[in-house]
Order: sequence, then structure tokens, then C-alpha cells
Amino acid sequence: MAFTEDQIKELNIEFKDAKPEEIISWAIEHSKNAVVTTNFRPYEVAILNAVTKVEQDIPVVWCDTGYNTPQTYAHAEELIGTLKLNVKLYVPRQTAAHRDVVMGIPGIDDPRHAVFTDQVKLEPFKRAMAEIKPDVWFTNLRKGQTALRDTLDIFSLSKDGILKVSPFYSWTDEQLDKYLEERKLPNEHRYFDPTKVLENRECGLHI
Repeated sequence: MAFTEDQIKELNIEFKDAKPEEIISWAIEHSKNAVVTTNFRPYEVAILNAVTKVEQDIPVVWCDTGYNTPQTYAHAEELIGTLKLNVKLYVPRQTAAHRDVVMGIPGIDDPRHAVFTDQVKLEPFKRAMAEIKPDVWFTNLRKGQTALRDTLDIFSLSKDGILKVSPFYSWTDEQLDKYLEERKLPNEHRYFDPTKVLENRECGLHI
């Protein structure tokens, strides 16, 4: 399944006011091999719940940096169990303990920061995509998170031509809070991304 930029624009117009489940159902119907990615950060439970309600066995790619908080790991275990997630775990080729001795967590201005980001996030993600080869990629990107994400929409294309689908793209935190409350879904805000200094800095996967 390949889409042109004009087709993507048309899809975004067509589904502008659609409910997340409608967007997800359409994408699943038109996919051969869909995947959803997560890092179990705040509000990730929304996309995981919504997608698995439509396709229970969809692969859930979790690229664990090895630097998550205890709260995030506990949250992940809870969601994996309650939502019956088909998790495909990908981790860096070097343990966090080993890297702490060799490099630690470089600051944003440290020339080693790019190497660190590639090791803990980009390489595992590329490995996951190369092995699974999805044609549809569900993600919880939302408008207002970063400058780059403000240029995207519900539907966009990855640099590899994968159809990226962000069903909650226009939703605010308040709307998601209500969504989670109505469905009695847990959230967890004690999350740490070692590759980002500022909350509104792009993680690297969507560039």
C-alpha cells in the first residue's frame, strides 16, 4: 500500500473530525501488516487501548532504552497484562550498566549525545521496523508536542514511506484525561527519556 502526498492530504480532510476508532478501523482494513509503537510514556495507554480494541493481536513495538523509571516499568507491566498486549520488545545491544561505565548519559551539547541516542533509541527502532516490515504505523503523536509534529496530521508518511496514523493527533491533555477516566484506564507521568533535555524536543524517531 503506497500513498502519494496528495492522497495523504485528502485522507486528513476526510478524517479530520472522525473518532479515533473510525480512523483505526479504516487503517487496519487497508493494511497488510500494521504495528503500533509505544514507550509507555504519559497517555500512551490511549493509543494502545484504542488500537487493540480494533485489532487485539497487533504487534506492539516497545523499544526500551533501559533507562525508564520504576514507575514506567510497573505501568508497562500493568498495561501488558490488562490490555493483553502482543509486545515485541527491542532493547539496545549494550546494557545500560555497561554504557554507564563507558559513556554515561551525555548532555545535549556533548558530541557523544548523537551516538547515545542512536544506541538506545534509533538502532533498536530501525531493527524492529526492518524485522516486522509494517505498512501502517500507529503512533500517539499529537499536535503541540514539538515543532515538527505541528507540521504533521492524523495521516503522514515516514521517511521510509510507511503510513503513520495518529488517531489522537488533535486531542488535548484534557480530552485524553476524560477518555481515560471514562474507560477507567491508568496513566503514569513519572517518565524519563534520556535522549531529551526538554519535553518539547523531538525524540528522533519521527524526523
